[in-house]
Amino acid sequence: MHLVFATSIVPDGAPSTGYEIANAAIIGALRRVGVRVTVLGFIWPGRQPADPQDTVVLGAVDVRTDTASVPRKLAWLAGAMRSGLTFSSVKLRVVSHEAVRAALKGIGPVDGYILNSVQFAAAFEGVFDDRPSIFVAHNVEHRSAEENAAASGSLFQRLLFSREARLLKEIEDRLCRRARFVLTLAEEDRAALGVADASKSAFLPLVTRDRLPPPPAPRAIDCDAALIGTWTWQPNRIGLDWFLNEVVPHLNPDFRIRIAGSIGGNVSSPHPGVSFVGRVPDATEFVRSGAVVPLISTAGSGVQLKTIETFELGLPSVATSRSLRGIDRPPANCVVADEPEAFARALEEAVSLPLRDLDGRGFFESRREALDHQIALGLQALDPAAPKVPA
Repeated sequence: MHLVFATSIVPDGAPSTGYEIANAAIIGALRRVGVRVTVLGFIWPGRQPADPQDTVVLGAVDVRTDTASVPRKLAWLAGAMRSGLTFSSVKLRVVSHEAVRAALKGIGPVDGYILNSVQFAAAFEGVFDDRPSIFVAHNVEHRSAEENAAASGSLFQRLLFSREARLLKEIEDRLCRRARFVLTLAEEDRAALGVADASKSAFLPLVTRDRLPPPPAPRAIDCDAALIGTWTWQPNRIGLDWFLNEVVPHLNPDFRIRIAGSIGGNVSSPHPGVSFVGRVPDATEFVRSGAVVPLISTAGSGVQLKTIETFELGLPSVATSRSLRGIDRPPANCVVADEPEAFARALEEAVSLPLRDLDGRGFFESRREALDHQIALGLQALDPAAPKVPA
């Protein structure tokens, strides 16, 4: 079976966002069950595709809003209003529908498409109607846009997010209706997208790596809590704001918190133990430097890949319920707390009465096996002659 994996950003071998990590995991699972995968999409400027022989690059784009110039943001906004597209999809309209069709023709005969997330599929609707498709819903995007609107302090942003929510709901409904099968990254997203029937959808228990994580090993603790993320993504930023504004004030003044990753805008905390360290050379070593990992999602849908990575590494954590989307059994060294004061107390207890590291290799292996199983289910809905579901 030969499938085209149509995505906004193609893998370049150095995934830096949850979206890119998820893409690598899904493509890896497709190939493990015997599918020939050709990836089609755009690439970050200055990067090269990880698998050039099996990748067709439509061009280089930088879709980040936080680093874009004001003229670029205004051009995206004007383009979205003129075209009726979402703000995220109009960023990809740097080539025509005809150029995408020509790229597909150049790939040669294919059996179907994997439409990876809303953005690319919505930017080029109609191009992929000539073959059966599987739609991969990374999130329930319209729900995230609604939450972003509710959390925004700007009237303009509330209106913009509300427009995105309305358009995304229509797009997600169309993509789910047209797809032979829908794959989500959290079990609850199936019902939210209206595809809860087992014959129509399944959820993918993702992993964040392509090989076994290391066994527990001694580590140098440099701080009490270590957080890393793409905080410019609005659902992540909502969680960070909740943590800084609601949880941190309940922590003792000597509790040391290091926060890594791109933040954007003005973010600060009066707590003396909070430090923002920006980009770090090694994300894994950074989270291993904390006695405990706070998992602070309070908004969004889909799965929190930082949660999965934390569990693969066997690190102690304190998590909100929203951080555990897509995970049915968290490990024993994960404490769940949703109220700010309870979350703060759990963090301090995890440091004063240290939770021990666990071996995350079993967690990783069971999820990777389940991932391959669910991918095969989707393929059988696409084509009965597809590789069989692993026993």
